[in-house]
Amino acid sequence: MENLEFVVDGMLGKVARWLRMLGYDAKYVSDMGDDDILKIALDEGRIILTRDYQLFRKANMRGIKAIFVEGGSHVEKLANISRQLNIRLEIDINKSRCPKCNAKIRMIGKEDIEDKIPKTTFKIYNDFWICMGCGQIYWRGSHWKKINNSLSQAREIAYKNSHNKV
Repeated sequence: MENLEFVVDGMLGKVARWLRMLGYDAKYVSDMGDDDILKIALDEGRIILTRDYQLFRKANMRGIKAIFVEGGSHVEKLANISRQLNIRLEIDINKSRCPKCNAKIRMIGKEDIEDKIPKTTFKIYNDFWICMGCGQIYWRGSHWKKINNSLSQAREIAYKNSHNKV
């Protein structure tokens, strides 16, 4: 399923960041109350992601789509969401959003950001992206391998869980 938009409760901030990297619009404010989350979901047609069973029940009683997210680690939570909503667990940098502020990111010329990144980073990497909202700059640094490993683990868990159901 593409073009899904989420509103994420305060217990799933890390998951919101991951969904943004995956290209999903994930609205998140750490101290948002249940009524605010329900209103946003209803007004904007967003799916609620929550670890709060009461919020999950309230949403369902009002006909609002909500997912009760299970799992201990962010990898397990992503696998759970993927299995329930059939979302892809692969980053397409052209669709990615800023993990910090949820705005879209776009490619930017290396020379345009030379004074905004460490000199060694400028020497080593050639491809850079900038957030259209907060101006954060991204590149495929050493963390890229960790990100892909986490997503690979989540895909594996989601696959196992979907094929172990009877």
